[in-house]
Amino acid sequence: MARPFNVEISESAEYLSKSLKKARTAFEKERLQMMWWIKTEQVRQHKELSQRLGRDGSTVTRWLQKYRQGFYEDA
Repeated sequence: MARPFNVEISESAEYLSKSLKKARTAFEKERLQMMWWIKTEQVRQHKELSQRLGRDGSTVTRWLQKYRQGFYEDA
């Protein structure tokens, strides 16, 4: 059974969408896309998120931990 996927994205979906369009680097785009999918509830499992991004699950976990710590506030 999969581990519960509980991530609270504080930014609005509209803000994330606009930021995604303005993003210039792949680094920004990937993380904003991840946050937008979570916020709009298009992704409900960690494994699905890593598959969509084409990244290892540990990478996604690390990105989410950084988000929770406030590292992506200006992304």
